[in-house]
Amino acid sequence: MEFRELECFVVLSEELHFARTAERLYLSPGRVSQLMRALETRIGGRLFHRTSRRVSLTPLGERFLAELRPAYDGLATAVGRAKAAAREVTGVIRVGFLATPTDVVTGSVRAFERRHPGCAAELVEIPLSDPFSKLRAGQVDIAFTLLPVDEPDLGTGVGLNRVPYELGLSTRHPWATRGSIGVEELADVPLIGLEGPAPRWWRERAAPSVTPSGRTIPLVGTVATSQEGLTQVALNRGGMLFCTPTAAHHRRPDVAFVPVTGLPPSILGLAWVKAAETAAVRAFGEAAAGQALGVAALVA
Repeated sequence: MEFRELECFVVLSEELHFARTAERLYLSPGRVSQLMRALETRIGGRLFHRTSRRVSLTPLGERFLAELRPAYDGLATAVGRAKAAAREVTGVIRVGFLATPTDVVTGSVRAFERRHPGCAAELVEIPLSDPFSKLRAGQVDIAFTLLPVDEPDLGTGVGLNRVPYELGLSTRHPWATRGSIGVEELADVPLIGLEGPAPRWWRERAAPSVTPSGRTIPLVGTVATSQEGLTQVALNRGGMLFCTPTAAHHRRPDVAFVPVTGLPPSILGLAWVKAAETAAVRAFGEAAAGQALGVAALVA
């Protein structure tokens, strides 16, 4: 016997009106009639007298209601408490971040914990070359990622920042002292890309294969982490693209970071598995979005 049928029976016994019952349950009157017919079929007798002008309980319906009501009220209370508990934001939420805990990451964590002091955010590093496996394996609940995300099983939030790219080059490279590099010039700089199980669109974002005009950008090798890439860059084996905050975090004497003009901005956001979305996941996304808006207002 389905809970929806019992719920509909109880509400109809209170309203004695199909349209009002449908309104309370966010159903159509036809669906209410369908549920009642199904319940009466299971029981084997009529529960309501129906005429064009009124609805009333039959003697069987009155007896069934009297015996059902205590159990139904207990079940409804249990369901309500479970829903309330599911909306509570407590415990620990595991938050994945890519390579560098930038100000967006740490600011979002602080904003979330201020809003929800009963829930702690635990940071977990996610490798650049494998951005979604930990999410799908349940090792993190939500993760910072680059937007847009082209993965049907993942939900995403709003963009939390939009920043330009810089090209990491060895200080021995002839372009290391330039003020900027145009996107079309990337065809003349072999790039270091990402290896591993990252989707193709993700690898393409890290090391585009062509310029906007269609010129081929050579790929000189692949790495799994930012540190591996920086080592190859320092050895003058190729260039590697970094968003501005990550480049600032990785400043070192043997690597120069040169702004790249003409590339779409790097957009940082949040992703989670749709089927595993919780109140804490929603709350973290809201806190991160609020923090981003606050920062943008201060900058403006």
